[in-house]
Amino acid sequence: MTAATDRRPGLFVTFEGGDGVGKTTQATLLERWLTDAGRTVVRTREPGGTEVGVLIRDIVLHHRGEVSPRAEALLYAADRAHHIETVVRPALDRGDIVIQDRYLDSSVAYQGAGRVLGRDEVRQLSLWATAGLLPDLTVLLDLDPAAARARLDADDKPFDRLEAEKESFHARVRDEFLVLAAAEPDRFLVLDASSAPDVLAALVRERVKTLLG
Repeated sequence: MTAATDRRPGLFVTFEGGDGVGKTTQATLLERWLTDAGRTVVRTREPGGTEVGVLIRDIVLHHRGEVSPRAEALLYAADRAHHIETVVRPALDRGDIVIQDRYLDSSVAYQGAGRVLGRDEVRQLSLWATAGLLPDLTVLLDLDPAAARARLDADDKPFDRLEAEKESFHARVRDEFLVLAAAEPDRFLVLDASSAPDVLAALVRERVKTLLG
């Protein structure tokens, strides 16, 4: 099922990319612009967009012990299934605009490629968990992993389990995001995350305008 065939009155926009690329900044700017225009916006994230999700987020990102790759993928899928059922679909059915930090493309990139579990297997798991729901627009903020790591270092915060992975892991993640975007050009908007935030925000707004009509 694709975004085009999954008819609904609302709009579903996701932000993707490696850690440190500026997803939160761009999601905030888009939310502000839409709210100022009188739109009803639901801002959320994965994992952690529900009470159940907060618990799962703590396990997959902050648990100090080992979490096997397949268990990690299943935990993300469980969070996604609950989140879509209880937050995202109800908002879309109301006609709201959902702006979400990370969705199934992150699982394909991080678990499918980063953990080397396989693109197709991880994607199908998420599609089953969400009954096939895909975003109307996925904004991919692309940045060299070394530059992204420099941003994270500048924040001077402890790394979570994924942020702490080796450079080769993050290189695989970035490559996979670009492969996904190339496979679905109508859904993805790929932007150079090294550009100024206001420049990126303007490009996102222009794409969203075309979807809003």
